[in-house]
Amino acid sequence: MTSADMIKDWLRDICGRYKFDVRGALRTDSPDANWPITITDPKDLEEKLAARGHLLPLPKEPAALANIIEVSIIDFILAAITETDGIEYQRGSERGYPDLEIFGPRFGGYHAIDIKAARRAVTTKGVATGRTQSRITLYTGNTYFKWPNLHWPGTFRPFGDYNSHLDILVIYTLNDSSAWRVDDLEVIVQEPWRIASRRRSSTTREYIGAVDSIAALRDGRGEFDKPQDFYSFWRGFQFKISAQVSNQLNKLMTEQQAELDRLREAAQGGFGALDS
Repeated sequence: MTSADMIKDWLRDICGRYKFDVRGALRTDSPDANWPITITDPKDLEEKLAARGHLLPLPKEPAALANIIEVSIIDFILAAITETDGIEYQRGSERGYPDLEIFGPRFGGYHAIDIKAARRAVTTKGVATGRTQSRITLYTGNTYFKWPNLHWPGTFRPFGDYNSHLDILVIYTLNDSSAWRVDDLEVIVQEPWRIASRRRSSTTREYIGAVDSIAALRDGRGEFDKPQDFYSFWRGFQFKISAQVSNQLNKLMTEQQAELDRLREAAQGGFGALDS
C-alpha cells in the first residue's frame, strides 16, 4: 500500500465522522433577547438562540458558503491530527495551495490536501440531478501545476515535491429555508487525477475541472486512465499566461538558474560554498 493509499484511508475514516454543525451566524444581541439565558444542551442552545434572534442565516452564495464549510472540515481534521501520533501539519492560506499540508513519520514525506465544497444541482422542482452545480476546480493550471519544480508564491514548496495530492470533496444540497443552509452532506476523498475531466471549470479562468457526475466523483471515475495521461494532457494545455504570471515565472526561473549555478560552482570547488 502506497503512502497516498494510507492517507486516503485515514482521511476517509476521519471524514466519515464529520458533521456540519455550523447552525448560523451569531448575533450577540437582538430586540427579542432577554437575559439571563440558561442552556441545558446543544439542541437547547440552538433553539433558544434562534428563538431570541441571535442566529442569522449563513450566506447562500456558493463561494461564501464553501469557505465556511472548508474552514469547518479543516478544523475537524486538525483536531484529529492533534490526537494522532506521527503527523505534523501546516495550514494553507485562503488562496494558496494546498489548504493543508501533512508530513511526519506516520506517512513519510509531504502530502497535499485540498478541500472542495460543491452544491448538488437540482431541477426547477428541486429534484437532484446527480451532478454538481458547477465543475469542481482541481488546480490552477498556469502556475504551480504547469511548472511543478518551481516554488510559487502561496505554496509551501514546489508542487512536484509532494509524495501525494488528495482532494476532500464536500457535496451538499442547499436548503434555502434553514439558517445553516447545508443538507444531505457527503464527504468524498479522491486523488485529483482520478476525478479529472478534460474541461476547465471556468471559461474565464485557468482552472482544471473535475467531472460533474457525483457518482463518478464518488467512485473515482474521471476521464483519464492513468496519472501520466492526466499530467500530459493538462500540462500541455494552452492556458493563457497573464503578464503578472509571466513576470513571476521569469523571476522564479532566474532564481532557480542562479541556485543551480551556485551549486555547480561549489561542486567544482569554486568560490561559492554550499553553506554560504
